[in-house]
Amino acid sequence: MATYEYSCSLCGPFDVKLAIGTAPSTYGCPVCSAVARRVFSSPAFSVMPHGVSSLHEREEKSREAPAVVSEVPSGERPQPRPHPALSRLPRP
Repeated sequence: MATYEYSCSLCGPFDVKLAIGTAPSTYGCPVCSAVARRVFSSPAFSVMPHGVSSLHEREEKSREAPAVVSEVPSGERPQPRPHPALSRLPRP
């Protein structure tokens, strides 16, 4: 279910939960039954977990001002640590 926003000229904005892709361009106001137009707004990022919203903000900033790399990274990679469960296996 997705939340769609509609605006009644008499009562103001209200939300309606409908299946994704089934929202009509007009909907009846639940208070006065007048015809309300669908309003297109940004997603509700305020209800996102903090980690997700901070990643979204960082991604938005990188569009306008990407991080600049001043040198080529070295080809050395850290050695992967063995999985902790391997130490509990029987030895031959």
